[in-house]
Amino acid sequence: MVLSTLIEALAQILSMVINIYIWVVIIAALITWVRPDPYNPIVQILYKLTEPLYAKIRKVIPTLIGGIDIAPIIVILALKFIDLFVVKLLFGLAHSL
Repeated sequence: MVLSTLIEALAQILSMVINIYIWVVIIAALITWVRPDPYNPIVQILYKLTEPLYAKIRKVIPTLIGGIDIAPIIVILALKFIDLFVVKLLFGLAHSL
């Protein structure tokens, strides 16, 4: 009983963290459209939270023709997959205990 509750709580927290990071990626992508002030603290935080992951993706998949960067889309899709697959597995494990 205690173990299943612990696993369920961890699954919920993981799902919440994934959804928050998805919103961070969306906001960071939207902000790049308006030429933000690079010295703004919010812009710096968004850059520090997203750019390391984007850099890893850009090494594998370069920017498309016309300068279209699909790194945010890939991050969101990967996070949604983790949310739908891993978190559901954790919930299933918790309910089976």
